[in-house]
Amino acid sequence: MKPIWIVDDDQSIRFVLEKALLREGLPTRSFTNPREVLSALETATEEDGPQILVSDIRMPGGSGLDLLEKVKAKLPGLPVIIMTAFSDLDSAVSAFQGGAFEYLPKPFDLPKAVELIRRAVEESQREEVAEERMAATPEMLGQAPAMQDVFRAIGRLSQSMVTVMITGESGSGKELVARALHKHSPRANGPFVAINTAAIPKDLLESELFGHERGAFTGAQTMRRGRFEQADGGTLFLDEIGDMPFDLQTRLLRVLSDGNFYRVGGHNAVKTNVRVIAATHQDLEQRVKEGGFREDLFHRLNVIRLRLPALRERREDVFMLTRHFLQQSAKQLGVEPKRISDAALQQLSTFSFPGNVRQLENICHWLTVMAPAQVIEAKDLPPEVLGAVAEPGRAPVPVDSGTAPQRPPAELPRAAAPDVSHTGAAAPLAEAAGQPVPASGGGTWESGLEAEAMALLATGRSDVWDVLTRRFESKLIQTALLNTRGRRIEAAQKLGIGRNTITRKIQELNLE
Repeated sequence: MKPIWIVDDDQSIRFVLEKALLREGLPTRSFTNPREVLSALETATEEDGPQILVSDIRMPGGSGLDLLEKVKAKLPGLPVIIMTAFSDLDSAVSAFQGGAFEYLPKPFDLPKAVELIRRAVEESQREEVAEERMAATPEMLGQAPAMQDVFRAIGRLSQSMVTVMITGESGSGKELVARALHKHSPRANGPFVAINTAAIPKDLLESELFGHERGAFTGAQTMRRGRFEQADGGTLFLDEIGDMPFDLQTRLLRVLSDGNFYRVGGHNAVKTNVRVIAATHQDLEQRVKEGGFREDLFHRLNVIRLRLPALRERREDVFMLTRHFLQQSAKQLGVEPKRISDAALQQLSTFSFPGNVRQLENICHWLTVMAPAQVIEAKDLPPEVLGAVAEPGRAPVPVDSGTAPQRPPAELPRAAAPDVSHTGAAAPLAEAAGQPVPASGGGTWESGLEAEAMALLATGRSDVWDVLTRRFESKLIQTALLNTRGRRIEAAQKLGIGRNTITRKIQELNLE
C-alpha cells in the first residue's frame, strides 16, 4: 500500500500521527513544509506516491491551501485532509472549495483522526478500483445479470448481418446498444447513421430516409441523399420505429426486401447495402393488432429481438454509472470530478428512475453544478430523488467498493430470512453449545437459512454461497459492533477473529 503523506512543521503532531497510523498498519512519510512535498512529488513513482495527503494549513515556507491547489493540479483524484485550528475555520471553507476531502480541527481526537484518514484511504482505493473498471469497460457499463445477458447477445451477433430489433423504455440506452452492434460487426469500417423517426415531422421523414431529387418539392433546390444512401456499406439505426407513419412503413418494407428504393421525385431505383437495426419503446405486437403497424414489416424487423432492461432492473449498476457520469460532467465543465458518499448512493438506489439511464446522467450533471462540496451527501440530491418514496419492499442496494456488485438483498426471494440481529445474535454461540435457537419468526435460525437457500437455489442463481455468506457476515459483525458500542478490537476478540480481519471485512462489506 502507498504511504500516507503527513505535512506539518510541528514535530509532535507528525510523531503522534505516524505512531497511530503505523499501529493501524498504514505506512507514512512525513514532511515539514510544502516545498519538500512538491519536490518529492516530482520524483515519486506510481508505487511510492501518496495514498492520502494530510497537511497543516499554516506552516513556515508555504500555505496548506496553496499546497492543496498545486497537488490537485498534479493529482486531481488524491484525497487531501487539511488540519486547521478553530481560528482557521474560514480557511477550512476555502479548503473545501479547493477540493479537500475533509478538514481536521486542532486539537484533534487521535482515534477520530485515524478513523478519518482510514475513511479517506478507503475512498481512494474505491476510486482506484472504479477507475480500473471504467477503463476496462469504456463502451457500455453494467455488471448486473440483465446487462451481462445483453453483452453476451452483442457478442453472439458480432459476426452476423441479421436485422435486430432493440426494445426498452425511453432513456435506457438503445442507441448505445446499436452502436456496439455496429462496432463489433463486419461493417465496423462503414458508417453508422441514426435517425429518430418520432422526432421528424411526417412530411419531412420520407425525404430524410430516402433523399429527394432537385425540384421534387418547394425548397428542394438540389438533389439530397437520404439516410439509406448515407449508411451504404454500414448500419442504419431507426429509433422509435413504432411511430413511423403507416404509408412510409410500406416503402421501408420494400427496401428491406430487395435493397432498392426511389428518392422523392426520382424515377431511377437506387441500390443500397445497409444493415438495419430498429428500436422502440412501444409494444409492436399490440400496435399490429390495433392496425397501426404493418405485420409483415414487424416480422421483417423482428428477426432477433434484444430487450434492454430498465435502470430499476439493474440497480447494482447505479454506482458505476453515477461515477462515470460525474466524471463525464466534470470533464465537460472543466472542473474536478465530485465524489459521492455511500449514503447518497444508497438513496439513489431506491429511486425508480422513470427516465432510466438518461435521467441518471441528467442528475449527475445537476449534482456537478449544484452540490456545494466535493463529496456529494444524500441531502445534496435533487428534489425529485429526495421527495420520491421508495418502492414497496425495496431496500437500498449495498454499495460494494471493491468486488463485483451482488444483487441487492431486497431483490432476493424473502422466504424465511435468517434472523441474526438482536434476539438471534447469540445463535452461532448457542449452536456451538448444541442448543438450537428459535428465530424471531418461529422455528430455528437454521430452518430460516435453509428456507432462504432453497428459495435462492430455485431461481437458478449461481452466486447463492456468496450472497448468503455476505449477508450472514454483515449481520454478525454489525451485531458484535453494537454489543461493543463500535469498538472494533473488542468486537473482533468476541467473534474470535483478528483485528485486521474485522477491519478488512468491514471494508469489503461496506459497513463503515
